Amino acid sequence: MTLRVVVIVGPTAVGKTRLGVEVAHALGSEILSADSRQVYRGLDLGTGKDLGEYSAVDPPVPCHLIDIADPWEVYTLFQYQQACYEVLRRLSKHPAFGSGSVPLLLVGGSGLYVEAVVRDFRISDVAEDPDLRRHLEGVPTAELVERLETADGELAARTDLASRRRIIRALEIATAARRGPVETSAGPGIEIDWKVFGLDVDREAVRQRVRHRLEARLDDGLIDEVRHLLASGLSHRRLDQLGLEYREIGAHLAGRKDRQRMVEDLAVAIGRFAKRQSTWFRGMERRGVPTTWIAPGNPQKILEDVALWTAAG
Repeated sequence: MTLRVVVIVGPTAVGKTRLGVEVAHALGSEILSADSRQVYRGLDLGTGKDLGEYSAVDPPVPCHLIDIADPWEVYTLFQYQQACYEVLRRLSKHPAFGSGSVPLLLVGGSGLYVEAVVRDFRISDVAEDPDLRRHLEGVPTAELVERLETADGELAARTDLASRRRIIRALEIATAARRGPVETSAGPGIEIDWKVFGLDVDREAVRQRVRHRLEARLDDGLIDEVRHLLASGLSHRRLDQLGLEYREIGAHLAGRKDRQRMVEDLAVAIGRFAKRQSTWFRGMERRGVPTTWIAPGNPQKILEDVALWTAAG
């Protein structure tokens, strides 16, 4: 039989987790997280884990691929894809999931992670190269893109060229491949049928949601979360690598920004990030991943489509 997986994607702050939980609870299913930062322990408020959502229903919805790495480790796309496939293989042995009568859910906003799993990318297992990263620090982003396209056009085509971090990571892989053989990822080993739903929200609504959620998480103790990470030994350099909230709040705690400026800069940066996420998912559709676009908070549409999907056999 073929394992069925419903995928729910969309930009940050639009309610993916809550929607996924509502759908999974109605189906008696389980969720796999597709978030590049929720894999890290201790990064809770800043990554929007919303762990309470999973236990807000009875029975709670099981969730996988959250809190599986320490924040001072670098958890790679290769590791995520292989871990995701391992969970899918394990759950495919469950009678309901393995028979295709109940689909699993993959929910998240990390577009590259979603696409790597859904399109079964062949990914290289390459460690970080600190010397190369230091060498590339001062190189303009446009030049980095040119270098990557020259080194490996195929790798460049599947890299998020709007993300300097992703470009540098791709250059690490291309550089390692020139030095010698590089291990590449294995496929899932089972048949999987994917059904993708994208949350369609206008830009202004996303900006408002971003600002509201940011203020709520600051009230809930986001600055204390970052302060605790620093106290545990995490460096400011590593904070910068962990994304917007951790970089900006780290700068605030280091005295480089006052609170008001930090909040304003962070709201703008998250809004821009949300726009890049939406662009990625639209591009994913153009790259051959059929996507049904729906309004946030609409579990009924997903459940209706899933009922037809599973009934079709």
